[in-house]
Amino acid sequence: MSSVSFPLFPLEIQARNHAILCTTGFLILLPLGVLVARYMRSFTNRWFPVHAVWQLLVAGPVILTGWYYGWKSAEQMGLGHFIDPHQRMGLALLILYVTQLILGAIIHWIKTPNPFGGTGTRPPQNYFHGFLGLAIFILAASQVHYGLYIEWDLLSGGLHHVPDSAKNAWLALVIVFWALYFLGLGLLPRQFRKEAERRDETEHIALRSGSSSKVEDNRV
Repeated sequence: MSSVSFPLFPLEIQARNHAILCTTGFLILLPLGVLVARYMRSFTNRWFPVHAVWQLLVAGPVILTGWYYGWKSAEQMGLGHFIDPHQRMGLALLILYVTQLILGAIIHWIKTPNPFGGTGTRPPQNYFHGFLGLAIFILAASQVHYGLYIEWDLLSGGLHHVPDSAKNAWLALVIVFWALYFLGLGLLPRQFRKEAERRDETEHIALRSGSSSKVEDNRV
């Protein structure tokens, strides 16, 4: 590679915008939504609207725009679509993101009892929703790493290399998310205690009023 510095080509700028937007969406905005749920639910049962609006209306447009730029870049280069690991993983992440949104809505608005436990226990789909969110982050982190270290050089032909600052930022985002997430797990005892208190309070009110209404369940 020449030591002479020159500007990015228009296609490289578009690919860079794809990378910035998808990294922002999958490694910053979606994880923030996860952390909002992880921390807020230990203090209030009104965390879900914040979590849902953030994941759909804040992260969603950023992810979709970034995904479109990736599609457009492949189209303009005449590479075809979903022919290499980066493209196929990008499609998989989009499908998983949409699936996660739908699953979260179903879990919140369609309550089902846990077939394996008693009152106050979560059904399997609630745990699956949580694990799927973490899996999306892991896959997205791997996808961004692949883009930074492999896909960009394939696109640019080595004319412009990814700066070390971008690679360091990737590492920092991964470390910070997992650190904050595991710290948030320390609030689980408080969360379970608050949920039990709310169930007891609701049941007490229902008994006093003679109502047979179901106990409100804000666990996702």
